[in-house]
Amino acid sequence: MHIQLPDKVHKIIEILESAGYEAYAVGGCVRDSVLGREPNDWDITTSAKPEETKRLFYRTVDTGIKHGTVTVMLDQEGFEVTTYRIDGVYEDSRHPREVTFTASLEEDLKRRDFTVNAMAYNERAGLVDVFGGLRDIEQGIIRCVGNAEERFTEDALRMLRAVRFSAQLGYGIEEETKRAIRKLAPNLKAISAERIQAELVKLVTSPHPDYLRTAYETGITKQILPEFDLCMETRQNNPHHCYAVGEHILHAMQETAPDKVLRLAMLFHDICKPQTLSIDDAGVTHNKGHAEMGSEMTKQILRRLKFDNDTIHKVSKLVLYHDQEVGLTPGGVRRALNRMGEDIFVMLFAVQYADIRAQSDYQREEKLQRLTHKKEIYEGICQRKECLSLKDLAVTGSDLIALGIPAGRQIGVVLNDLLDIVLEEPERNTREELLRISKEKI
Repeated sequence: MHIQLPDKVHKIIEILESAGYEAYAVGGCVRDSVLGREPNDWDITTSAKPEETKRLFYRTVDTGIKHGTVTVMLDQEGFEVTTYRIDGVYEDSRHPREVTFTASLEEDLKRRDFTVNAMAYNERAGLVDVFGGLRDIEQGIIRCVGNAEERFTEDALRMLRAVRFSAQLGYGIEEETKRAIRKLAPNLKAISAERIQAELVKLVTSPHPDYLRTAYETGITKQILPEFDLCMETRQNNPHHCYAVGEHILHAMQETAPDKVLRLAMLFHDICKPQTLSIDDAGVTHNKGHAEMGSEMTKQILRRLKFDNDTIHKVSKLVLYHDQEVGLTPGGVRRALNRMGEDIFVMLFAVQYADIRAQSDYQREEKLQRLTHKKEIYEGICQRKECLSLKDLAVTGSDLIALGIPAGRQIGVVLNDLLDIVLEEPERNTREELLRISKEKI
């Protein structure tokens, strides 16, 4: 098998080999190349010790010298070059206490997580695939290198990574690997929220966000997102729904583009349904207040997972507004735009479309038609550049002060009164008309 190495990667390998060392492209870049994908970055493994690598290149950065990693800089571009190594005892479910450098490529590949990530390549030796990564790619399987329990004991995050890779590639997880996850999932408690968050985002923005189901079935979400487990176990007996809450969430994620905010909004839009569940005399389930309570719960979960404030704000607002009815008139849409903010309002089209598509077919066409009509009204408002907020008003606070209205709280009251008028009658947003109305308030 031939892989086209980038010129700079080829040059680094060539320099190392010319000095008498072995060197290979390794890991994810080899996997992606085999799959015909463009790798995000290229990692190189070598028999050269870090100080020997540093001697051979003009500019290097000690990015992980303790673990044998040196970043070689070529024309402002960095490439990680890591010495073949054997990892010692893992004390924190993440880092080995010590590493031992080795002259054996096979020993280095043996410590890696999954077979699909344990392949190496250079143009002299071709593909080095000691653990059957190519076979597992052909069969569509994620399998640990060697003993699965050992790999997951070394770094517990690998269990979530297994699900994430399966979701990105559309692969199944090999049974022995899956059994080890079920047994060791509680070890994820030792992993930092930041690392959990990074893997969760990659999973939910993958081509198969519904593979979060595998994380539930193997006990992973019980450790990192127990609120989702409750959703998977909460049935819905309602004409609008045909799935349990959790399955509805999984289907809804599949109906949106792979955008972080949108996928997270779908993951959390019904997260509070178990807590708000009620059953009427006919046995029909209801979830009054689940959007409002769910918005607050979403903030708590996202903070726990160390998400940034912008993501927390957008996702929690989308959860809050995801099932709010908007008057299907220009005035109703303008008021919703003013209340929600245009950025949130626009994202809600995708959120509500996904929500509808993941429900039963009861009134589905009518719901989609209303959504389309709302979008048409919004587009008309944009084309006409109608006023949606105080900053769009034809007058300012300074204009009102010049008119004789005292500076302070009353200015804000008058401006908001003017905005209320203009949201209903946008043609009145002229300086002359608004000053005339304001004079009547003095």
